[in-house]
Amino acid sequence: MKTKDIRELPLAELGKKIRDSRDQLLELRLKKQTGQVEKTHEITALRRGIARMETIRVEKLRAEKQTA
Repeated sequence: MKTKDIRELPLAELGKKIRDSRDQLLELRLKKQTGQVEKTHEITALRRGIARMETIRVEKLRAEKQTA
């Protein structure tokens, strides 16, 4: 997902996306251990995507606190 798309998501949807991505990362890691992953770069891309989503989630939470 692009950063612009992530910023447009509401907090609840963003949290769901993060959980889904973490589950997908776990599955990829397990497959890597058994030698079933051919495209190992997907793990790195997924980790960066999760970090990007977490950063935007924290920014949104801080913005909510300041307006409240």
